[in-house]
Formats: sequence, C-alpha cells, structure tokens
Amino acid sequence: MRVLIVNTSERTGGAAIAANRLMMALKNNGIKARMLVRDKQTDQMAVVSIPTSWKLTWKFIWERLVILFANRLSYKNIFQVDIANTGTDISQMFEFKQADVIHLHWVNQGFLSMKNLNAIMQSGKPVVVTMHDMWYFTGICHYSGDCKKYITKCEKCPILYGGVVGDLAQDVFNKKRKMFMGHNVVFVGCSQWISDLCRRSRLAKGHTILSIPNAINTDLFAPKNKSVARSETKLPEEKFLILFGSQRITDKRKGFDYLAEACNIIKRKYPELIDKIGVVVLGENSDKVKSQLPFDVYPVNYVSSQKELVRLYNAVDLYVTPSLQDNLPNTIVEAMSCGIPCVGFNVGGIPEMINHKENGYVANYQDAEDFANGIYWCMQSDYYKSLCTNARNKAVQTYSQDRVAHSYSEVYDMAIQMNRKR
Repeated sequence: MRVLIVNTSERTGGAAIAANRLMMALKNNGIKARMLVRDKQTDQMAVVSIPTSWKLTWKFIWERLVILFANRLSYKNIFQVDIANTGTDISQMFEFKQADVIHLHWVNQGFLSMKNLNAIMQSGKPVVVTMHDMWYFTGICHYSGDCKKYITKCEKCPILYGGVVGDLAQDVFNKKRKMFMGHNVVFVGCSQWISDLCRRSRLAKGHTILSIPNAINTDLFAPKNKSVARSETKLPEEKFLILFGSQRITDKRKGFDYLAEACNIIKRKYPELIDKIGVVVLGENSDKVKSQLPFDVYPVNYVSSQKELVRLYNAVDLYVTPSLQDNLPNTIVEAMSCGIPCVGFNVGGIPEMINHKENGYVANYQDAEDFANGIYWCMQSDYYKSLCTNARNKAVQTYSQDRVAHSYSEVYDMAIQMNRKR
C-alpha cells in the first residue's frame, strides 16, 4: 500500500509535526508512506515538495488580501480563517498518481484551493482527511468558538466584520458541500471531541467519521534524568519548573492570560512559594511576557531539534496548557510521553488526554482560580511520582507509533474498499 500524506508544511505547526510523525510511524510499520508539502524544511527523501515559484508567495498574499478586504481592512482574525481561493494542482504529480490512498491533513494558507481539493476528490482515489482543526467541516474558520452555524449552513461568519466582497463563509461552505457530495470521504479526528463536532456538521453527513490520536515516538520522547536535563538546559536545579509552550505566545486562543492570572493567584494565596516556582516559556516572543508573571521566567524562543525538546520536557516538573479551544495538542502528548503531568482546561480534546488527578489536573473552563488550584495540587500532591508514571503509561498505551499506525492501516483498507464500491 502506498500512502501520500499531504500537508502545507513539513515541520512548522502542530499539524505538520503530527503528519510527519505519522509518516514515520507508517514507514516503521511496513507501509510505504510519503509526504507532499509546499514548504519543505529538511532533506528527508520521503518528503517531496511542489515546484517552487514566486507565485507561491503571491498565492498566500492574495488569499490574505481577499480576507482583509472582506474584514473591512482590519487585520483582526485574518489568520483564523482560510478561503482556499488559490493553490496548486497536485493531482498531476507523479507522487499523487503513484499513491493508493490520498491522506489530507492541514492544507491551507495558499497550498490547496477548493478547485484543487475538488480535483483530488474527482481523481477516483480513496481520500482520508485528518482534522487537526474544524476547517474541513466549517465554512472558513479553523475554530468556531461559540458559533454553531456549521451544523446547518455557514454564512456571515462572526469572526469577520463583513465587507463588500460577498459572503465568503457561505460561498466556501457551498463549494465544500458540492465537493464532498457523491464521494466516500473518511474523516478522522485527532480527538473524539472534534469527531463529535464533525458528526453534527451538514458537510460531513453520510461520510465515515472516526477518531485516531496523533502518534509519537515514545522511545525518543521518554523520561530522562532531571538533574542532567536541567544542567544541559541551564535551568535552576532547586525550583519547581512549570512549562508553557505555544508557537505564538500572543495567540489569545492559547490562553496565556489565564496562566498569568493563575500564577498571580498562587502568589497571593501562597506567598511562601514565590521563590520556589519558575516558569519556562517556550515560543515566539517568549521573552516579552516576563512582566506578566510573578515568578522567575526562563524564556526559550526556539528549539531546533526533537532531542532538545525532549531535554526541555525532562527538565521541568509540570506542563500547563490554558488553551481556550484545542483539538489534541502535540505538546501534551510530548510532555506525557516524557513522564510530565499536565494541567489544562476542560475543553476540546484536553480532558481525553489528561485524566483528572491521575496524570494531571483538568480545570474548570476559563477558571483561572481552578487552574491555579491544579498547579498547586500537582506541586503538593503526595502522588506526584504516580502522576508522572501514569502520564508516561497513558502516552505509551494511547499514542505510540505502532498503535496509531495500526489504526490508520485499518482506515486505509476501509477507504480502499469503500472506493471500490462506488
């Protein structure tokens, strides 16, 4: 079986990391897998890119300009939606023609247009779609927030102000509906949460919807000696270290403001802990948030390799993710695989990952007080070592490469059989 995994980027972003790890998991389990991307960032032979051209940059800019115009020239939220009005036809590429199954992941920001996606559906090849966010079953948004229009029909998207270029959400929603009609698409959610949302969408009616988590190399992401890890990362030996990570710290959906509020609550309630806690902030602009936290802050702007990332996880005591809406964060999988307990809000796929007071703490949604309680509880718990052990066991049992590759192998077989019956 030959599988072609399609994603905008090879390494940048959570979807790219997950797609790349899935490719390796499949290859390690005897499935011939390749990855087709727009942005190739390594010399991996199994990863191929579309032909490079100045037009690729212009396609990205053109999509943003249309969205900007529709948003009354405001930059607010313009990266929270994608309209897929321009892209590259991959259906004529050798890698595409050679594949037995086309496995679409995150293909936005000028990589594949609606026309390109329709060509893939019309190619006659089985198509599997992994949903890293909600875009495949909404009109244009990646996360809908409180909006439920995708259940019936997207129109007048509340994320945009609304301009003079027509109703983008309605237009793209209608194009997706026509595209999926008459095709046996298998939708796979990285979490049960997003699969359940997909089942409610009008766009996914009549299609197979499953849930398979992201894979991780549990041999690489594994517990290491903490003292050695702290020495190598130049982090203090004596503090209880909390790690927060995000590609963009300023992304409101990642909830840094709630972490800052929770830390200030801990400072107020337990002043004796001020000198005992440190916060490691990983991500773009991480050095700019020091003033918002009452504890010593250790910014890490960039981690260039997975081995360095493993070292960083092993250097800390707790991972926190105050995301306001999220699917199945790779960061939680990574931290748990390294035996690090996690604290997160009861939202999205997070409560599927964190078992409350077994391998971490699930706080009430948007409740900074309870988030602070979760951090404090994990710090003070007599069962902290058990939390670490349970976190590691959950990762091995649920997210290991062998387990996820086997699940996807069954999905590919199903998609091939369904396609033959068309």
